[in-house]
Amino acid sequence: MRAIVINCTLKRSPERSNTEALAAVVIEELRERKVEVETVRAVDLDIPPGVETDLGPGDPWPEVHGKLLDAEILVLASPTWAGHPSSVAQRVIERMDGMLSESDDEGRPVAYNRVAGVVVTGNEDGAHHVISDLSGALNEFGYTIPGQAWTYWNRGPGPGPSFLESEEGRDWSITTGRAMAANLVAVARALAEHPVPPPPS
Repeated sequence: MRAIVINCTLKRSPERSNTEALAAVVIEELRERKVEVETVRAVDLDIPPGVETDLGPGDPWPEVHGKLLDAEILVLASPTWAGHPSSVAQRVIERMDGMLSESDDEGRPVAYNRVAGVVVTGNEDGAHHVISDLSGALNEFGYTIPGQAWTYWNRGPGPGPSFLESEEGRDWSITTGRAMAANLVAVARALAEHPVPPPPS
């Protein structure tokens, strides 16, 4: 089984990313469960805006799209900015919109029988909004969202330290991240044995 983790931090490599640090908890648990995991830091790719899978020469999205189709599990990870997903996460969602017009050999949307979850960090409130926003979009594309397929960390009201700078609340975020990974794998395995059929015409 394969998973892809798309980190939508605003920080380019090799800068340390709080979102990457929390996503690493989920990745570790996925690997413990024999899942092969690949990561993408979307900001490094300079993905152009659009809602199509391939915008022509120089577009890095088709390669990411291929990784999405190779994986049964997607983890979309975003920081919180002003209570919303990062602009990079929004760009990824916009490009994933192209999947709505793609189907498999049996007429199912290509995201069917794949699962997705969300990781969110930020030293401000808004994580639940970001989780709902991203999960809703992924579900619209056809991904199955298991129960509690998310984890987050935030500092709470007001400015303060980030995930990598504070121990506050980290144990809860880590435990929740491990549960998230377990739920993603369980539902992905169930879908492999009992796939969702093509929608009625």
